Amino acid sequence: MREAFHDAFVAALSGDLAALAPWSEAPDLDARLSVYRNTVAKGCADALVAQFPTVAKLVGEPWLGAAAVEFARAHPPTEAALLTYGADFPAWLETFAPAADMPWLPGLAALDYLWTEAHLAADAPPLDPAALQALAPEDFARLRLVLHPAARFASFEAAIPSLWLALQAETPPAAFELGAEPEGLLFLRPALDITPIRLAPGAFALLAACRDRRSLAEAAAAALAAEPRLDLQAAFAELILGGAFAELAPLETA
Repeated sequence: MREAFHDAFVAALSGDLAALAPWSEAPDLDARLSVYRNTVAKGCADALVAQFPTVAKLVGEPWLGAAAVEFARAHPPTEAALLTYGADFPAWLETFAPAADMPWLPGLAALDYLWTEAHLAADAPPLDPAALQALAPEDFARLRLVLHPAARFASFEAAIPSLWLALQAETPPAAFELGAEPEGLLFLRPALDITPIRLAPGAFALLAACRDRRSLAEAAAAALAAEPRLDLQAAFAELILGGAFAELAPLETA
């Protein structure tokens, strides 16, 4: 019964007053609920400001807080804990009129959220680099690399990752010229600290192939197709030593 009431209360806060009919038919129910709506909106706004610190650095906490209230009205939280609240916020920013003159803002928000996902992901020991050194040539067609559970990455048509990285400095740059070259960013957390690694197109393609459960040989081919001049051995080494993978696994076949 308690769980049913909580679900009905959340529905009523979103505008479905009929959901609370079994518990209350007060004529001023909507006015009474406005107090709770304001409290929830403030909590959501505070959670989003904390969730997207890089965005806050650029637009300021008052701007982000006001945007967060608007977002919360359209996307109220579905869970009591707000640790992961805001998954839809980066995409929502693309439709938010006051952000129209800041086309890089949704990308920065997306990277902030990926950082949170990496931070909250499960622990796992990273792959021992010696595991690849022991492979025979035929193993590259029958084995695949499994991503570490904390690995998160994304690619952008412009240098938004470089902007995100620059804004992590204790004193962010007063000005930044956004490059037009495609760029990606990878977040790794093999231990306690999160490490961001900037990704060129080849490294991103390699990771994407691993995410799609492709073989080692196919991942290598995808990386070279995306970046023909890529030093494939160095790209693999950087990702493996950084803790991007958890294990080698047999390739799944139909």
